[in-house]
Amino acid sequence: GKYGSKIHLITERSGLPISIGISGANLHDSQALIPLLKGIPPIRSRRGRRRRKPGKLHADKGYDYAHLRRWLRERGITHRIARKGVESSQRLGRHRWTVERT
Repeated sequence: GKYGSKIHLITERSGLPISIGISGANLHDSQALIPLLKGIPPIRSRRGRRRRKPGKLHADKGYDYAHLRRWLRERGITHRIARKGVESSQRLGRHRWTVERT
């Protein structure tokens, strides 16, 4: 395995961190998505109930797995995950830049 650690991060559209996790460098990115989404605290909204899940999720090719897509769909989260071997990572670049900057 690799030495070191990775930081997994979920931000809102403007770059404000919502959920953060640290894992070993030898852990695959796809294994960190579900605990990261479950770790989102209730977010206060102007009216109604507090939100506990995002409306939409943008992710790179490291999260392109059928079980993750199915899990997100079951919870009503719209996903935009680049597909391996089909889409270039350039299309998600403008959304990933917010996370990289954070």
